[in-house]
Amino acid sequence: MTATGLIAEDEPLLAASLKATLAKLWPQLRIVATVTHGAAAVEQALAHQPDIIFLDIRMPGLSGLEAAELLAEDWPGETPLPLIVFVTAYDQYALRAFDHAAVDYVLKPVEVDRLAVTCRRLQAALAARNGSRPAEVPDDLLAALAALRAAEPPAPRLRVLQASQGATIHMIPIAEVLYFEAADKYIKVVTAAREYLVRMPLRQLLPQLDPEEFWQVHRATVVRADAIATATRDETGRVELTLKGHPARLAVSRLHGHLFRGM
Repeated sequence: MTATGLIAEDEPLLAASLKATLAKLWPQLRIVATVTHGAAAVEQALAHQPDIIFLDIRMPGLSGLEAAELLAEDWPGETPLPLIVFVTAYDQYALRAFDHAAVDYVLKPVEVDRLAVTCRRLQAALAARNGSRPAEVPDDLLAALAALRAAEPPAPRLRVLQASQGATIHMIPIAEVLYFEAADKYIKVVTAAREYLVRMPLRQLLPQLDPEEFWQVHRATVVRADAIATATRDETGRVELTLKGHPARLAVSRLHGHLFRGM
């Protein structure tokens, strides 16, 4: 079976070894790009639209996990998402949730026999996905991302956030926040009364929030679940939220559309 692939691995020797082994196991697989960090993985994947991505989870800057989430959000709706194989040093227990999914994993150092199993799974998944709906983010990818998130050590829950304004520091109870929105190097913190800017990346804040209380609905937006008034799906399948007592309208990305799948 012919297919195209992309390798994202920050260790050049491992990347070269993976590419060489794939060439032996699957000669019809053409590697269109090899990159060393997550941002390049997203850029090159969008440019080449490969069938498969071998994605190292731990890379400098943007992690492989974050790259996978960005791809799921930014991928063109008319094209099926690539099948993602995570290349990782995570312990086996953290990966059991997607051991039999089309989205697969290989542990470092990569073993030839295990990679052969991965190649067979990928070939079967490619052969079977003709009937898939390109606009949907596959359930196996959602399961894989959730499993990896759950494997990360939990951070202490945040109760109060500090926002500096000149010589004044505002103490913002998390219980009063309606939603957070990423804005360059800042987070816009929105309450019913006003807005604040906090110098902190959203990915640093997320682990400190209760995921049952705050839902990430877009890569740049996290909303308090009980502040949502309505969720409306348009003719293209996109979901937009309105909030209780606030005029904001928040877009829900494809990656997080499963939160409202019952609609």
